[in-house]
Amino acid sequence: MLTIYVDADACPVKDEVYKVARRYALQVFVVANSTMRVPTDALFELVVQVGFGAADDWIAGVIGTADICITSDVPLAARCVANGAVALDPKGRLFNADTIGEAVGVRDLLEELRATGEARGGPAPMTAKDRSRFLSRLDEAVVAARRT
Repeated sequence: MLTIYVDADACPVKDEVYKVARRYALQVFVVANSTMRVPTDALFELVVQVGFGAADDWIAGVIGTADICITSDVPLAARCVANGAVALDPKGRLFNADTIGEAVGVRDLLEELRATGEARGGPAPMTAKDRSRFLSRLDEAVVAARRT
């Protein structure tokens, strides 16, 4: 059964995930390092995993083929893709077997540039266009996963 896993601690699109999950009646595991509010609905379950990397480890340990992970963490996305799942970042970038290698390479390069002081700052703030793109891509990913 198709399940959505949300790396929830800093996820800005949880409400959008809930909207799509309700549309398709999909189970969602909201995985975090601490307690947070999750809508009262049988489809949504909060999983608290305390400790550095514990939430990522839990998701990577249970996610299966054709499941979807929502995360901005590229290494977690790579672990999910290795398990046969797909991952989607909050701005709508899809990570699958065809795209994860490039994403990991770019992440590693930027990390190295930040370490040497040649790159500064982080990602651009979320926009309404980003949220719209995310909603569209999540819907597409759900439809594709349901076909398989």
